Amino acid sequence: MAQPAQRHLLGNDLVREARRRAGLTQRELAERVGTTQSSIARVESGRTAPSFESVLHLVRACGLDLDVMLVERDHDDIWQADGLQDLTASQRLDRHQRLSHQLHELRRAGARARHGTA
Repeated sequence: MAQPAQRHLLGNDLVREARRRAGLTQRELAERVGTTQSSIARVESGRTAPSFESVLHLVRACGLDLDVMLVERDHDDIWQADGLQDLTASQRLDRHQRLSHQLHELRRAGARARHGTA
C-alpha cells in the first residue's frame, strides 16, 4: 500500500513547487481555481491527497504543465548494491574513500581545464 502515499507526496510537492515557480501565494492560486487558501494549504501539506486530475489542474493554473511518460526502469542501482553486499564494512569504506578521491581529482582537473591551466 506504499504506492498511494508516494503518489500523494508527489502530488502535493508538485503543486507547491508549481505555485512557488509561478511566484504565487496560496491565496492567489486558490483564487485562480475558485477555492480557498486553506484548501491549497491542505493539498501542499499532504493533509489531503489530490487526484492526478486535481494536481494537473492546479499546476496548469500556475501557468505550468506536467510532462509524464513511462520509461524503461533502470536497474543500475540494484546491480551496484548487489555488487557491494558481499564487501565488509572496512572494504566499503575503503571503496568510498577511493571513489571520493577520484571525484575530487576529476573536479580539480575540470577546474584546471576551465581556467586553461595544466
